Amino acid sequence: MPAPQREPGSMSRKSPAGASPAGRPPVGKESEPVTVPDFVAAKAQGRRLATLTAYDYTMARLLDAAGVDAILVGDSLGMVVQGHETALPVTLEEMIYHTRLVARGVQRALLISDLPFMSYQVSPQQALASAGRLVKEGGAHAVKVEGGLRCVPAIEAIAAADIPVMGHIGLTPQSVRRLGGFRVQRDEPKLIADAQAVEAAGAFAIVVECVPSATAEKITAAVKIPTIGIGAGPGCDGQILVSHDLLGLFDDFKPRFAKRYADLGREILKAVETYVREVRDGTFPDADHAFR
Repeated sequence: MPAPQREPGSMSRKSPAGASPAGRPPVGKESEPVTVPDFVAAKAQGRRLATLTAYDYTMARLLDAAGVDAILVGDSLGMVVQGHETALPVTLEEMIYHTRLVARGVQRALLISDLPFMSYQVSPQQALASAGRLVKEGGAHAVKVEGGLRCVPAIEAIAAADIPVMGHIGLTPQSVRRLGGFRVQRDEPKLIADAQAVEAAGAFAIVVECVPSATAEKITAAVKIPTIGIGAGPGCDGQILVSHDLLGLFDDFKPRFAKRYADLGREILKAVETYVREVRDGTFPDADHAFR
């Protein structure tokens, strides 16, 4: 009999069979899910938070088993999954779909989903409705919005409905047209003010992207909630990377800050080339891969 499937957002979050996180996870207990209070408490406890992106069930299971504290279903899927030049074309329906896939693979990590471009900018009411759909239909545990002071009304509306919301300041990729590209942000007073405004509005954490390391340290010291850096140096309370960058699966754009921990793209290329060769020369399938 096939194993029963867990629906997105269900309370059954046991570890996948045969999977065990590498070492003791930095947040919560090894057998328990990471909650928003766990995530927030990590800052005061001096525990650094490790976060990565996922867009499907298979990747989510692997990241979750490896012990990441949180998984972000990022609108970066527009670039690394859909092949767009930016994340701007990604729709709310697509984010719900990919969040649902990831939710099926997450057993322990906190699951956060991006609100895509123009799904929250129109009004606080639109922001709340979009956030609610990511939680109710997608199975997200929390949502993320981009922007500082300008996003305060949206964050307040979402947080008031008891939906955990993460902020995102510095380089906000949805603002790529206004910024003129993916550029380092250096207006320190504005960045600190943005972080403090996002915290005051009710966010439980803030992504800080592409700012000088010294500025990121000041932002981290200026707020009580965790800062999650990407291209912001080591002074944040945690780090996030796009998994495709970390694993060497995406070469169209190579951020300077993204350390490559594996070269799976090259390994996939070699494996497929070998498969093609063996099919064409008749060595696959052999007796070990056929029925008698």
